[in-house]
Amino acid sequence: MPELPEMETYKTLLSSLIIGKKITDVAIQREKSINIPVDSFTTQVTNQTIKTITRRAKHLVFQLQDGSCLLLHLMLGGWMFFGKEEDKPDRTIQVKLSFGEQHLFFIGLRLGYLHLLSPEMVDEEFEKLGPEPIDPQFTIVAFQQLMQNRKGAIKTTLINQEVLAGIGNGYSDEILWHAEILPDKKINDLDNQQVTRLYNSMQFILQRGLKQGGYMENPLYKGDGKTGGYQFYVHAREGEECPRCRAPIVIEEISSRKTYFCQSCQH
Repeated sequence: MPELPEMETYKTLLSSLIIGKKITDVAIQREKSINIPVDSFTTQVTNQTIKTITRRAKHLVFQLQDGSCLLLHLMLGGWMFFGKEEDKPDRTIQVKLSFGEQHLFFIGLRLGYLHLLSPEMVDEEFEKLGPEPIDPQFTIVAFQQLMQNRKGAIKTTLINQEVLAGIGNGYSDEILWHAEILPDKKINDLDNQQVTRLYNSMQFILQRGLKQGGYMENPLYKGDGKTGGYQFYVHAREGEECPRCRAPIVIEEISSRKTYFCQSCQH
């Protein structure tokens, strides 16, 4: 599932491609990907100009010229491609927004969605989300206060969107590996040094993900050299050598999530 670095990369690249451009046509192949009838969605979105693109957690918000918003969540397996019809991937397209001869294709939205909402409705969708971990105002002090009096496994806490917004299964494994903390360790068992290390690792891993364009395998457009440069340290690398101590990476299920870690150098 695309997480904070992937969605932030999409936001940055799409901002340079479609902000200020008019949506000339809309095609819906899967009605469940949108939230209102196809005719209404098409009528309200066609001929609108994209004013801004913002990210919140794992969502993108496309603000249209009339003030309404398209709220995107790619969920598991979702991705996008921008380009001409002849360049599109040989995959089923659920939604297509056209900008003249170029199009934004939404692919793999079997669980994801593109909803047309008012700004107030978008705010309601975000009400329960926790703070953004890369926000400059989210300091080590803010993190320490957030962790106070919490219980449960640290892995489960990191992926809880009501605690921290944007971190998912992949980057939580990376953060805990970098911080040398086992994923099933209880939060209330962490000392101050470990909490500080966890915060610093979270900043390091997420910023590394941003700089390297996240881990999405598919390019956003033809010639895209930014998307997908991030290489995991431990996530999805079961049986391979730990980059730090060379012990084999193991996998366990924690809170119904496949979790990858090193038993040797995570404590």
